[in-house]
Amino acid sequence: MTRVRFAPSPTGHLYVSSARVALANFLHARRRKGQFLLRFDDVDRDRARPAFVESISYDLRWLGMDWDETLIQSERLDLYAKAAERLKQAGRLYPCFEGDDELRAKLDQRVKRGKSPIYDRAMLKMTAEQRAKAEANGKQPYWRFLLSPRTLEWRDLILGPRLAKLTAVSDPVLVRADGTPTSLFASVVDDIDTGITEIIRAEENANSTGVQIDLMAALGADPARVRFAHLPALADTGRTRLGRKVGSLSVRALRGDGLDPAALATCLARIGMAGFGEPASTAELARDFDITRLSPASVGFDAAQLLALNRRALASMSFASIQDRLPTGATEAFWLAIRGSLDLVNEIRGWWDVVAGTIVPPVMDGERGFLTEAEATLPPEPWDETVWAVWVAALGQATGRVGDALSMPLRLALTGEEQGPSLEALLPLIGRARTASRLRIAAA
Repeated sequence: MTRVRFAPSPTGHLYVSSARVALANFLHARRRKGQFLLRFDDVDRDRARPAFVESISYDLRWLGMDWDETLIQSERLDLYAKAAERLKQAGRLYPCFEGDDELRAKLDQRVKRGKSPIYDRAMLKMTAEQRAKAEANGKQPYWRFLLSPRTLEWRDLILGPRLAKLTAVSDPVLVRADGTPTSLFASVVDDIDTGITEIIRAEENANSTGVQIDLMAALGADPARVRFAHLPALADTGRTRLGRKVGSLSVRALRGDGLDPAALATCLARIGMAGFGEPASTAELARDFDITRLSPASVGFDAAQLLALNRRALASMSFASIQDRLPTGATEAFWLAIRGSLDLVNEIRGWWDVVAGTIVPPVMDGERGFLTEAEATLPPEPWDETVWAVWVAALGQATGRVGDALSMPLRLALTGEEQGPSLEALLPLIGRARTASRLRIAAA
């Protein structure tokens, strides 16, 4: 059975780049009727926060994802300690006592002598007596993994053929001096323990793959049973921006801006593909998701495409599905009038002010006579969807204006915007009194 995991560190909110990784794992599992695990890598005690566990979980559910199991690494420390002991007994985990300053000095010397800047394994030569003396002086060792002297080759599901020459890599630290595991170590132990079959993650983690394969083998697992897929980084493209760079966009902030979850999920799942189509549910997205078809090149994140998807998602929403997010007093007629003109939900408030509140229209130089005539030709109430056509016909006949010369000054006076919902639908909602008042203000 396919088993994948999304393993965020709960040190902050969920960002767009991480949400894309989560979606790739979720859709891959669901298409294959496999299992999707959510694992919180919280062994970094200084930075991990329970509040971010809740925040990330909420954002994933909001995007339409669920999971089959939740793991918390800080609750699995005994498992990592047992794995470390097995490596010690096998001679693959050795104690080190060098401090940061000493390590930096040694690396600097290696570089000056023209050698590669990797750890020199000096601690492997330490005798039992030397170790006992160091510990008697109050030093606590941290533990490094002795890498195999080999070159590994594998095929990444996205990036293609890969290799890692382990002799060119420093032996990684797996256990800190306080006894806690590093994220690298805990992650490999968990992947083995939970039977993960594909590790799908960001390309920034690709360089550690060789070390992880070697560590899996040392722990008695078969690395060939696990496949790796690395998603290339997202890059900002297009002119439209959403306030900050894509790498700094949090799902929480986009939700606050009024983004629809189906629009964001569709954008992230289909990014790099030609044509996004219509906003889709995660169940629909899973049906045609293929991790092997994703581009190995860096892909663009165009906010204009995201907003276009969001516009289509909002335009298809019924009044019942959006009612609890509308201003108090907003009617179905109001929603039907504006829904096709929204990029984001937070724009609703502005259009509610247009039809039921107060706005200050711009003063238009040279339009005083026209706007005065517009007020004079206002039809009497009651108004329905025909009032706009009746009004502009009479006003056009009185002034000789047609097209934008006729409609644009009216739109600016009544809404304060050059674009927006149809005035046929808006005008009955604005009402005669507000219309007359705004025409007088714009003509002043």
